[in-house]
Amino acid sequence: MNHFLSRIAKDLTNTNLERYWPNFELVAYALYDKNRVFLFNHLRYNQVPPKIYKILKWDEQFVGNTLILFDGYPTAIADMELYDDYEGLFSILVHELFHGNQYIKSEKRFPDEMLGITYPLTKENVEIRNQERKNLYNALLETDISKKKQYLNEFISLREKRAEGIKEHLTYENLIESVEGPAWYVEIKAFSEKSLLPNDLVLKRYGKNLIDVVESTSNIRRSCYSSGLFMCLLLDELSPNWKESFLGTDETLYELIKRLNIAPRKQVTEEVKISPETETAVNFAVESRKKELDGFEVQIGTQLFIEGEIIALSFDPMNIVPFEGRLLHKNYIKVRINNQECLIQQPSLTYCGYGLKNINKLVIVLKDKPLENGDSLLITGIGEIKEQYTIQGDTINLVVN
Repeated sequence: MNHFLSRIAKDLTNTNLERYWPNFELVAYALYDKNRVFLFNHLRYNQVPPKIYKILKWDEQFVGNTLILFDGYPTAIADMELYDDYEGLFSILVHELFHGNQYIKSEKRFPDEMLGITYPLTKENVEIRNQERKNLYNALLETDISKKKQYLNEFISLREKRAEGIKEHLTYENLIESVEGPAWYVEIKAFSEKSLLPNDLVLKRYGKNLIDVVESTSNIRRSCYSSGLFMCLLLDELSPNWKESFLGTDETLYELIKRLNIAPRKQVTEEVKISPETETAVNFAVESRKKELDGFEVQIGTQLFIEGEIIALSFDPMNIVPFEGRLLHKNYIKVRINNQECLIQQPSLTYCGYGLKNINKLVIVLKDKPLENGDSLLITGIGEIKEQYTIQGDTINLVVN
């Protein structure tokens, strides 16, 4: 992937980015692998003579594809080892750079992630949601303007029906769509530009999650990306200047769609009939969560239980599995234990007292036994934790203040 570095720098300029979104401001960005970080456009790393990037040694700040504050400056990061093709790497970097653009434009539509974790998987809500998403998909693909408006009207009616039962959690969906949908929008624009695939296949590639009932039920947060994307693309058709002021408002994409006054909205009053497809999707989602937690608990290794006051500093909300009061962090979690920061780059299980950040128990399965050092444990990949602990066979209990 190193041979892409010069090409990335050439393609990522403010002028080029404005093809995807008006006034798209370029923040710092970095590509990395397990050894090195290639840092671009960072104000604190200007070089003389100037070079297009600064090479740094990898450290634990560079995890996943996301936006971080690196040396006080918003920095989009992407893991080069996850991509084999230029268009994939380039487009995900544009996605994360857009989050940087949102950051410097003071985006405030970020939702309470706890609502995503506690999202109710009721069969009635899932049934209506599936119908709603199919209408949104059809609205974009339909070329007849009259039928397009019918599909969009049906989409709005179904969402209003859902609001009656899960208003707070529907607000969560609306906000995720409005923050992540535009990021997917610029990503698809960038991917289409660099890919050899025809546009209709690119759209189907990005739209498959919108109508995949099992996938959209199993991961509510991720499923909002595709619904947000499709609303962006519909707004391009029906209200072409919508992007000019979007980042300066607090309106959601759904509110913009509703304001189009497409047609008189019909009221959905009939009883909701649960389809076999919905039954299967909900049961699959619940069983999948249980299976993932069961899989974590039967791992071979030393089980480390840390109990007490633990603060979550950062985590990957797209890779959290909730089940019966527990949260499985599949990717990573960074925590503070007794004023010491620990990055756990492996699956871990948390029990939260209130909110996502206040943890009262953390469980990690260690491949290597910790080294005992008097009143502390030295844990590979985590560091030294100085607290009282007891060891019984392959179980370690550690209590922190």
